[in-house]
Amino acid sequence: MNKSGYLMVIAMCMLVACAPDPVQKKKESNVRDAAKMNVQLASGYIQRGQLEVAKEKLTKAIEQDPELVPAYTTMAVLMEMINEPTEAENYYLDALDLDSRNPELQNNYGQFLCKQNKIEEAIKYFEKVLANQFYETPEKTYANLGYCLMQGDNPNYKKAEENLRKAIKMNPQMTTALISMGELGIKTRQYLMARAYMQRYHAVGRKTAHSLWLQIQAEKELGDKKYYLELSRELLKTFPDSTEAGLLMEHVQK
Repeated sequence: MNKSGYLMVIAMCMLVACAPDPVQKKKESNVRDAAKMNVQLASGYIQRGQLEVAKEKLTKAIEQDPELVPAYTTMAVLMEMINEPTEAENYYLDALDLDSRNPELQNNYGQFLCKQNKIEEAIKYFEKVLANQFYETPEKTYANLGYCLMQGDNPNYKKAEENLRKAIKMNPQMTTALISMGELGIKTRQYLMARAYMQRYHAVGRKTAHSLWLQIQAEKELGDKKYYLELSRELLKTFPDSTEAGLLMEHVQK
């Protein structure tokens, strides 16, 4: 075979090597679909409290498709649930490595950082989200930022209120912002404000031990003994084992 013949064979081999293999392509597609299915299954297991099985499914999903961002974010949430913050952060960072400009992911990571009392880092991520003019639900981030500004050793209540009010202006029934405003009212001794926002919250949101406790404190300071007692009975009856019920009993015994 002359030189040109060899070159022709090499060229043909390169064409074959570069050409997409329909069988391989189909196989890869099936693996990606299987990974997505495992993430969906894991989400269901998390909702049912079957966390170990959920972890197995997510681990499998990441093995099947190492670039599947929802697998990492769901695993991060799971790690938070089982009190493994270091692992949770690692999975959030893995997801951000794959999709660093995703505002929803930045918002969720900001929430995580806030829970870990990494306030300044959290604020930076929330600000990145709010700088993204294409983000469709900025009210969520305003609410998260407002809440986060209330936390830590040096809370900024003024800026917290500004951001929470922005969130509520965008969505007047946003429960997370409403309850945060109630909490802000208690922390800053603006008890009329606390009462007003907790009433608004209870009109649209599910009552929790925390929400009842916030309004109980407001009613006590405002001197509405009847409503204070009514809410106190509801807290003790509905959430008898809650931390808030314990706090109420401590106050009653003083």
